[in-house]
Order: sequence, then C-alpha cells, then structure tokens
Amino acid sequence: MKLRLLIGACVVLSFGIWAATAVSDPIVGPPICPGAESPVVGTYGNLVITGNRYVPSGRTLNVIGSLSIAPGACLDAFTMGTVHVGGGVVVNQGAILALGCTLASTFPPTPCTGTTNDTVGANIFADRPMTMYLDGDTIRGDVTSIGGGPGPTFDPYVNFPIKDNVIYGNVLVEGWQGAWFGFIRNWTRGYVALKNNVGVTIGDLGTLDSTEVATNTILGNLICAGNSPAAQFGDSGGTTNLVGGQKFGECASL
Repeated sequence: MKLRLLIGACVVLSFGIWAATAVSDPIVGPPICPGAESPVVGTYGNLVITGNRYVPSGRTLNVIGSLSIAPGACLDAFTMGTVHVGGGVVVNQGAILALGCTLASTFPPTPCTGTTNDTVGANIFADRPMTMYLDGDTIRGDVTSIGGGPGPTFDPYVNFPIKDNVIYGNVLVEGWQGAWFGFIRNWTRGYVALKNNVGVTIGDLGTLDSTEVATNTILGNLICAGNSPAAQFGDSGGTTNLVGGQKFGECASL
C-alpha cells in the first residue's frame, strides 16, 4: 500500500500537507506542518508546542513530563530524530502530531532510512486534532482521539495513519473526518475501537479506500462501527487481524 502521508491536494508534487511553502530539515524529506518549521531539541520538564516545530534528523527531544501540542500547532517528528516523552501527550483542537519513522513508510523522497525509537510513557489524548501520524512508536498507555480532521474533503488533503506501533493500553479513534484513516500492523495489549470515522479517498481498487484495518495483533477486542467506508482491508495488501478477544461490527470478518 502506498504511504498515506499528509498531502495537500493542490500541492501534491511538493509532498506537503498544505498549499504553503514549508521549510524543514532538508535531509528528512517532506514537511508535515502548514508553514515554516523551526527545530526543537534538548531536554524539558514539561513542554508545550506552539507554532510549527520539528525534530531534526539525528537529534533528540526528551520531555521528562508531559507534552502538549497547542491548538492549531504542529510537531513534525516524522524524521530520523528521536523523541522520548516520560508522561502523556495531549493534542489539542486543530493540532498535528507526527511521531516516528519506519522503513515501511516508503514514498519518494523518504525520510525513513531506518526505524526510530520514539516512546511515550503514558496516554496520548487528542481532542479534535487536525490529525496524528503515529509510526513505529512505543506507547505505554492508551491512544484516544475524539473528533477532528478537516472534514470529508480533499482540500486540504489530510490523512490519519496509525502504523507499526506497540501500544500497551487501549485505542479509541472516533469521529475523525478527512481523506484517509488506517490502523495497520500495530500490536495492542488492550481493545481497539474505531467508530464513526469518515474518509473520502479513492484507492487503487477504484473504491473508497479509508478505514483500512489490517495485520494487527490485538490482545483485547476489536470493535468497528459507523465508519464510512466500513472497515476493510482495502488495497493495503494486509492480512487478517489476530485478535485475542472478539471481533465486533464491521471488523467481524477482518
């Protein structure tokens, strides 16, 4: 499956999320944030991200306590940098969190020349975020996202991928609307509930391509309901989800 990065529909060739000129670490490929990004590195107690910030390749951001992404702000750690958060992460309304990089994230030019080791010591909670991009992270708590996204639109073209993570808690993604959402190749100790999410992307098969749920290992239940399109393998090339509990709703056959 081609990577569903955050791509502005009117500037697809620039691989950015918005129709804006964004400046980021030139080594790490396409920018994530909707404008010029400034670096953030070093060690902090608690940290609030305002504006557009990024973690450069080869550098480390260490937050001993909690990390918060302010309303409308953006943290671009979809790089070969390293991020460690000892506490939890809060993503506020209209904000963007892009965390982690793996070799499975393949698109030209790719920033992922290996797999990062980004960690979160507690929960990730997103309240009406623009999006999150969680890729190859270790999260020692829940991942919860309620609402958000730009709406069922291609302008801007915004995706919400959760891929290749180790999640020690539960996962709930409910009510997000954008171009594409997927939950792929994750290991989750708790339950996974994916509800009332909307994606409008047309995939390689010529059909609605969002809500791809594939190749996950979930020790609890897998619950999918009210999504548009309904949860599916789509063109992900993925395999059946291994679920220790039960599969409910749209994911019963996945």
